[in-house]
Amino acid sequence: MRKRSHNIENWDAEDVVAWEAGGKDIAKRNLVWSVIAEHVGFSVWSIWSVMVLFMPFDKFGIDPAGKFFLVAVPTLFGAFLRIPYTVATAKFGGRNWTIFSALLLLVPLLLTLYFVTQPGTSYTTFLIVAAFAGVGGGNFASSMTNINAFYPQRLKGWALGMNAGGGNIGVPVIQLLGLLVLATLGPDHASVICAIYLVFVALTALGAALFMDNLTNQRADLSSMRDALRIPQSWAIAFLYIGTFGSFIGYSFAFGQILQITFKANGDTAAQAAVHAASIAFIGPLLGSLARPYGGKVADRVGGAKVSIASFFGLMIATSIVVVASSRADAAHGVAQGATMTALVTGFIALFLVSGFANGAVTKIIPSVFDAKSKSRPGTADEQASWSQNSAGALIGFVGAIGALGGVGINLALRTSYATTNSATTAFLIFLGFYVACAGVTWAVFLRRPSTSLIDSDVVVEAENLVRAAESATTRR
Repeated sequence: MRKRSHNIENWDAEDVVAWEAGGKDIAKRNLVWSVIAEHVGFSVWSIWSVMVLFMPFDKFGIDPAGKFFLVAVPTLFGAFLRIPYTVATAKFGGRNWTIFSALLLLVPLLLTLYFVTQPGTSYTTFLIVAAFAGVGGGNFASSMTNINAFYPQRLKGWALGMNAGGGNIGVPVIQLLGLLVLATLGPDHASVICAIYLVFVALTALGAALFMDNLTNQRADLSSMRDALRIPQSWAIAFLYIGTFGSFIGYSFAFGQILQITFKANGDTAAQAAVHAASIAFIGPLLGSLARPYGGKVADRVGGAKVSIASFFGLMIATSIVVVASSRADAAHGVAQGATMTALVTGFIALFLVSGFANGAVTKIIPSVFDAKSKSRPGTADEQASWSQNSAGALIGFVGAIGALGGVGINLALRTSYATTNSATTAFLIFLGFYVACAGVTWAVFLRRPSTSLIDSDVVVEAENLVRAAESATTRR
């Protein structure tokens, strides 16, 4: 039996004949394993949002403000790693880098497995160990850059949304596992979670080795990133990504902590608060993850900019609900029961749902920008398409890094708010203002249509119109 080569030369996703003749099956196979690898990476990245639920103050001596900072550390390191991870995919190959980056997850898992069972460990040591979990955050950039190269422009919104959404589900999955361990084995068995994921990592690396491919004509190096960042819209997209992905990952890491603090204020013991918080915390990240592909799919049809601005208005409404509920809890000395608790949880779930949906829409804007920009570049159509693909892939990694910093900001804002006012209300008022700013940027950069001839700020609208027209023509044929 002849051994299958894992290197594909001259891949062209825009070639409709080649796509229908088998290209879409190759892309789908790589997408499936890319989702699995990113899924496990997200789980490891968010593992400390679960570990802190197993760390009561009387044993570990870490207060709520300290825990918010602890879960922010892997977010920060994961954000910085996303830039080299973007370059690594094109340099070493999507398959090769997926195998390596999956096996690298063994390091934070083994460190967490050892130190989470040592209550006498210093806070500084926990911060260092948590920082290693950041390697799981880097997986997103390499995975998205790789899948961007496999799919044609007309399907990128759905493909990138599916890839990211499937990866994001790693957050609620590990939180569900944490709930299961808390409810069945108790707060002294956090190491079980790490042990289970050691097996998942090994299976992921094996699957990537057997079923993924390298595209030899893929390029997303630092020069591509520099080209991408010369485009003014790139910085606007990065800003919007803070509001979408930053919200998703920041709330994912913080929601369990906020619930645990609230349940303790309502009279639960530390153990009861941990279980009750874990039983709810996973719902938000799960719904947000499931919504992301649909955000991309709707954006494929009506345009990423339009979906994005509508989503930011949705985030404003959801945040307003949380602000009102948090203010009522403040008036009751931190107690949030009945309607107040329902409003708090409902508002948070809505934040996750809309931020996930918006994330898919903003991601769709990226290839639209570079597809339109490429038309004014010198060279053949193939050279223009190659520049568009490489620049879009490079920017996905960059905005992923910037967006993750938004998650750091959310946890630091919450830490400061609790430390100074013993409440999260001030932090949520800041978040509300930021969503207003995001909506303003979306309109000003991507939707504002002056009466004069087409200008640079209209490039996304025009690009999305062209993509939808091309897709309709393909369907008619």
